[in-house]
Amino acid sequence: MTVNAMKASEVAKKVVNNQPLFILDVRNGDAFADWKIEGRNVQYLNTPYFDLLDGVEEVVSDLPTDRDILVVCAKEGSSVMVAEMLSEEGIDVAYLEGGMKAWSEHLEPVKVGDLQGGGELYQFVRLGKGCLSYMAISEGEAAVIDATRMADIFLDFAQEKGATIKHVFDTHLHADHISGGRAIAVATGASYYLPPKDAEEVVFDYTALENGLEVAIGSSKIEIEALYSPGHTIGSTSFIVDQQYLMTGDILFIDSIGRPDLAGLADDWVGDLRESLYTRYQKLADELIVLPAHFMIIEELNEDGSVAKKLGDLFKENHGLNIADEQEFRDMVTLNLPPQPNAYQDIRKTNMGKITPDEEVQREMEIGPNRCAVR
Repeated sequence: MTVNAMKASEVAKKVVNNQPLFILDVRNGDAFADWKIEGRNVQYLNTPYFDLLDGVEEVVSDLPTDRDILVVCAKEGSSVMVAEMLSEEGIDVAYLEGGMKAWSEHLEPVKVGDLQGGGELYQFVRLGKGCLSYMAISEGEAAVIDATRMADIFLDFAQEKGATIKHVFDTHLHADHISGGRAIAVATGASYYLPPKDAEEVVFDYTALENGLEVAIGSSKIEIEALYSPGHTIGSTSFIVDQQYLMTGDILFIDSIGRPDLAGLADDWVGDLRESLYTRYQKLADELIVLPAHFMIIEELNEDGSVAKKLGDLFKENHGLNIADEQEFRDMVTLNLPPQPNAYQDIRKTNMGKITPDEEVQREMEIGPNRCAVR
């Protein structure tokens, strides 16, 4: 039997399209428990590579015959060896090219919808990390919001669409992943916007992203309006795009809300978080489609692979928006929080420009799941 490499993009298509897939994950049990490829129609078996060195006979009977089988490890090497051993047993399998590192970096572009005047809005879904980035395109001009560090993906996509990137935004100073915003701005000459309250320690020039700012994209005047919404960070800023979409950054997700502790100021910022969610957002139109900067669980994906829902629906369904007692809300977002993101302090320093790790170190810093939410 042959052993084929399956690219992260192929796995992403299977996940988004709910196609059946069986994953034999040969990483250690703690790594698998912390972070794995998720999908509604994905089945798993975790057997560490070292347990298979003497042969794969013990797992053969656990492998299905009615779906594709993918062997996964951290960087690829171990999965290739296990896949070859399984092939020798007559089983048709593939291995994940580049391992979980490649899965962490893949972005799946999904069209969210059309903008007034003929523009388009795209969401870039980072399935392996839970990050969500955006590109609004109109009349040959583009704006990028909350870009990941894989800047070339955004540059290439804009080129494919015949658009020039004019504006790059970060809704806040990210702590769970390295922003590609500044790199994109340098490569294109675009303006790079950051909330000034989050940018007090940055060591590079930026354009202040302040409440009420409106930036037009293209001759159709697609408006990107800034809405100050602190809580996840003190500078967190939301965007209303084209009077249709509410980009919430890491304040509000589909099934959860943002955590206020990644700068060590949870008790100070929890009041801001409640004010943003329960007062500022309550004043907005229910028909606005919420587009967050992250998702937490695979069930937040829609049938087309996008992560989006009307604000009015979230006020009915999201538990974090329906806690009447203020102390109960405070306890939820300050006590029993999930582990903080891997290397989040160094990620913040990188996004400030204070340190410049090489590419491999940046990969290692980002490894792991989304940990920006509480629910």
